[in-house]
Amino acid sequence: MNNVLKMSVALLMLALTGCANVQPWQRGDLAKPGMAFESDQLLTTYRQHIAVSKEAASGDTTLGGGGCGCN
Repeated sequence: MNNVLKMSVALLMLALTGCANVQPWQRGDLAKPGMAFESDQLLTTYRQHIAVSKEAASGDTTLGGGGCGCN
């Protein structure tokens, strides 16, 4: 049990050494808005609404009702 605890602490400390704060000027090209996973929030919301409304079993993400789009 003692060895398991020592090994766990060692692995935790090793994992924490990889954590670092990255400043905005250090991010380079990745800091650009176009590099975001969802660069256009309106388009993402629209696509999600269309995809969810086509799924008849689930309904919309915020309202009750079927996949037909009615409530």
